[in-house]
Amino acid sequence: MKIGVSSYSFQQLISSGEETQLSIMQKAKDMGFDGIEFIDLSAPGGVTELEYAKMIREESERLSLPVVIYTISANLLGENGLDAEVERVCRKIDVAYELGAKKLRHDAAWSMPDDIKSFKGFDDVLPILAEGCRRITEYAASKGIETMIENHGFFCQESERVERIVTNTANGNFGVLCDIGNFCCADENSCYAVGRLMPYIKHVHAKDFHIKSGSGFNPGDGFFKSRSGNYLRGSIIGHGDIPVYQCLSILKDKGYDGWVSVEFEGLENCLKGIEIGLKNLRKMIETL
Repeated sequence: MKIGVSSYSFQQLISSGEETQLSIMQKAKDMGFDGIEFIDLSAPGGVTELEYAKMIREESERLSLPVVIYTISANLLGENGLDAEVERVCRKIDVAYELGAKKLRHDAAWSMPDDIKSFKGFDDVLPILAEGCRRITEYAASKGIETMIENHGFFCQESERVERIVTNTANGNFGVLCDIGNFCCADENSCYAVGRLMPYIKHVHAKDFHIKSGSGFNPGDGFFKSRSGNYLRGSIIGHGDIPVYQCLSILKDKGYDGWVSVEFEGLENCLKGIEIGLKNLRKMIETL
């Protein structure tokens, strides 16, 4: 397995203005990562998104640090309608192409639309989600790019729903970005979920969380609630309660040999959190 890092891991520095998505690439290279991935690009003033993507690709080539995946937000059940959202995501595929990325992750949906959620369920919107994912991945395939959704955003978070979107989309160019940590947001066992989604996994996020029972009081800043009310906070890989090593073992046993990206969203200094997480992740992979 090759180890990458998500640009989101550096968000503390990017948000403060100390670094940019372009400048963090040197830091990632110096830390020893094999590749990098980017969330939605934040181009500086006077620079278009496509121009910024070209700048990042040039830096990627200079550093020999490939951009392995572009991850963007999306909502196929949004108020603008399916056609408009598919078109918008396809334009993001053009950005991924300029980045040199061979993969793109887009969200499926964040919630049921207000006009139907009171009397309909996931089964009613599954055909819409599958149609949108299929149209997006068909366009992406023409660019040599694979697409995927992530277990992300509560509504499409647990493995059963993710699997159903993939199998209903029914296109080999489409699969799953499996975030080892995110399943706890839907109170699902990560090992069970990884094993279930294994046939469809095209990329992996290594992420860890501190988990505290919802039967106690709210621990405060940094914590948020899972679907069933447990308290979660992002942690350094290896410091939290997610069985990261066991999940990696499942992936290894089933023949996964692709990219695993560090995604850090803890309260600690992000550089320290990323460095320790990389060290722990590398040890885990080496001992599989």
